[in-house]
Amino acid sequence: MPLPCGQLPRPPLPTWQHGGVTAATHSSLFPQVPESADAVLDGLDPEQREVALALHGPVCVLAGAGTGKTRAITHRIAYGVRAGILQPTSVLAVTFTNRAAGEMRGRLRQLGAAGVQARTFHSAALRQLQYFWPKAVGGELPRLVERKVQLVAEAAARCRIRLDRNELRDVTSEIEWAKVTQTVPADYPAVVAKTQRDAPRDTAEISQIYAMYEQLKRDRSVIDFEDVLLLTVAILQDRHDIADHVRRQYQHFVVDEYQDVSPLQQRLLDLWLGDRDNLCVVGDASQTIYSFTGATPEHLLNFRTRHPNATVVKLVRDYRSTPQVVHLANGLLGQARGRAAEHRLELVSQREKGPEPAYTEYGDEPAEAEGTARRIRDLIAAGVPAGEIAVLYRVNSQSEVYEQALSDAGVPYQLRGAERFFERAEVREAGVALRGAARAGGNDSLLDDAEGLPSQVRAVLSTKGWTTDPPAGSGAMRDRWESLAALVRLAEDFEQAKPGATLSDLVAELDERAAAQHAPAVQGVTLASLHSAKGLEWDAVFLVGLTEGMMPITYARTDEQIEEERRLLYVGVTRARFHLSLSWSLSRSPGSRGGRRPSRFLNGPRPGSTGLGGRGTVGGGGVERPAVTKRRRRGPALCRVCGKTLTDAGEMKLMRCEECPSDMDEALYERLRDWRADRAKEIGQPAYCVFTDKTLMAIAEAVPGSAGELAGISGVGVRKMDRFGAAVLAICAGEDPVEGLGEDDGEV
Repeated sequence: MPLPCGQLPRPPLPTWQHGGVTAATHSSLFPQVPESADAVLDGLDPEQREVALALHGPVCVLAGAGTGKTRAITHRIAYGVRAGILQPTSVLAVTFTNRAAGEMRGRLRQLGAAGVQARTFHSAALRQLQYFWPKAVGGELPRLVERKVQLVAEAAARCRIRLDRNELRDVTSEIEWAKVTQTVPADYPAVVAKTQRDAPRDTAEISQIYAMYEQLKRDRSVIDFEDVLLLTVAILQDRHDIADHVRRQYQHFVVDEYQDVSPLQQRLLDLWLGDRDNLCVVGDASQTIYSFTGATPEHLLNFRTRHPNATVVKLVRDYRSTPQVVHLANGLLGQARGRAAEHRLELVSQREKGPEPAYTEYGDEPAEAEGTARRIRDLIAAGVPAGEIAVLYRVNSQSEVYEQALSDAGVPYQLRGAERFFERAEVREAGVALRGAARAGGNDSLLDDAEGLPSQVRAVLSTKGWTTDPPAGSGAMRDRWESLAALVRLAEDFEQAKPGATLSDLVAELDERAAAQHAPAVQGVTLASLHSAKGLEWDAVFLVGLTEGMMPITYARTDEQIEEERRLLYVGVTRARFHLSLSWSLSRSPGSRGGRRPSRFLNGPRPGSTGLGGRGTVGGGGVERPAVTKRRRRGPALCRVCGKTLTDAGEMKLMRCEECPSDMDEALYERLRDWRADRAKEIGQPAYCVFTDKTLMAIAEAVPGSAGELAGISGVGVRKMDRFGAAVLAICAGEDPVEGLGEDDGEV
């Protein structure tokens, strides 16, 4: 059968399965340039080879973690160039980070394909904008604003809206999101409502600031990072001669990490392509973890719909991780729901067997950190380099306890993607405020009604943004609150360890901790958030803090938000090559009652857990309902934390003083509140008629596992037990409540 014009015959397959394939993530620092086009294909596995040979028409590469996607697409470009099918200057490869673009350029040079443009979307667009601006608009391209946050601050001031530093960061991020999703200021409130996005402030206020920000930019003839894409899109849309020029220059496009493309980036890509289809995209919907920035996997999932004749290649041979790690990763995705889950890839490890993932339950957070540090020290002693070990957590505020534990264990470490805990601006500000309050002593009016060290710290930090309840959503405000909350918890732990400690004692303790952690940066164990670990890998990975409320995070409420949390954990698991440890703690601090539960995502994969789907079970055939008798008080009610006699009805319901630390499962509390709201609406009664806030808090602290335990909570009587007990116990067990309306459900 004759070959298409320009298509070379396929060379015979090498014996890749007998050692010819090298690991996708390990290569020599100075490899020799292949002698020929055929030599470029040496060492590729059959699927990678298929990618390299698919040089015409639309190509979609679905590449799982560790399967060598960068290897496949760079060899594809290099083979096309070396075979004379592609001209180097006619190829544009785009990705999302300068690091990834630089790695791609380096690999192409090593393969003898220098001259290919490998850039980020913004870099490629900026070059085109600079070149065509004089012709399209006239004059020089407006200056690129260096710090848009200052302009956002001025816009807010002109709107008479006060923003503190963290609110300013969040509003700036929100404006960036609006622009990459092509949302104009007037439409912003409606789009936020439609997408159920957690806005950092009132949407009307953000819309107003956004509009003023755009006006200020026009007045001063400056553009921002997002404008680079928007203006390039506008020129290519309006000037067909310029669009034709770009299309003559670039004949072939490759897009890496396609699951992270925003609507604006997709629009730019469409304009680059025109009516052609020489496009190769590479991605994995199961690694979509940046939707809060505007990224969406829909373009990847719809690729075959838009391009019915596309060549689709799946890369599932995992060269990074052992079969044990890959089995766990597959198990996590096996529970996933939603459209992205329908396109999940079943990875197949190509490595020798390794140790089973370790699951460890600790009594409290310090014990978890200390246990992790001991295991890391043992690995280093066994020959694993410290630089090949990582501790990954959900939010940056979790780093402090691991910084301390590793420091105490004499293990060097480095933080990635975040400042060291005591170097964070909000922590430094809090330290100054606490130091001032300690010096003022009884003369500080803030401390007039504060009894005990934790109460004093809460009072001081309330002036810096700490509140009893965390702010909704993610972003800088949440990060700041988490840091301040960590200081509050530290004060609680400090007083427990040293009864009678003063504010001055705590300040001295904070100074000592900060001084101990100000050593010069060293190459050591990596401490990083799960988001910042994307694209990296280590020999040993410790996934810590895997409890409900942290994984998934409390503010993940919708089904899609929950599924993104699952994908985030999947990304964390697939960072490990050999050793993988997953851990959680039952309580926050030593001595607290262990009311936490391990992440629902571990149900099924974790040995001894209660099955797949992330749902536990209650009994064998339903909920046991023993007879509930009227409870008689026996003596005074005592606080279960400090032992003080309780007289307030709300405190007696919680069985603790209001100011005593709570070990409440926040995620469970939020689920109970959501259920209560739905139930109250259903029966046409106020929410408190179902259960009061205090009763829900008591349930979330006790986490009852049986009808008897639930009935023992103040506020849960016989009638409410009969009507709502099954639903509450199901929620406590991680199940969806199945409601059944009784004959008298019109009243409470």
